[in-house]
Amino acid sequence: METKGITKGTARFDTRLSKEQKELFEYAARLGGFRTLTEFVIHSAQEKAQVIVKEHQNMLESERDRDLFFAEVLNPGEPNQELLQAAENYQKYLRSNELSD
Repeated sequence: METKGITKGTARFDTRLSKEQKELFEYAARLGGFRTLTEFVIHSAQEKAQVIVKEHQNMLESERDRDLFFAEVLNPGEPNQELLQAAENYQKYLRSNELSD
């Protein structure tokens, strides 16, 4: 496969394929309503490329999220004032319910 720059905004892509592949692609292009084989190939390749890139981005995001989660679980920061107050309120709540039992 070869790519050659033509202008700043476009590039050329050349490839060789078997006769059977070309016939299949041409048939699919006609069935899909594409005007040319090139239009069909570009459209199909772009769709597949977008799927692959999105899957890769999702995987990277999942890995990053996993790493962040476990970093926080294994190395929690100091509790802030709101968390300390919530814990104190909860302890008061538990003590008050023990007295009423």
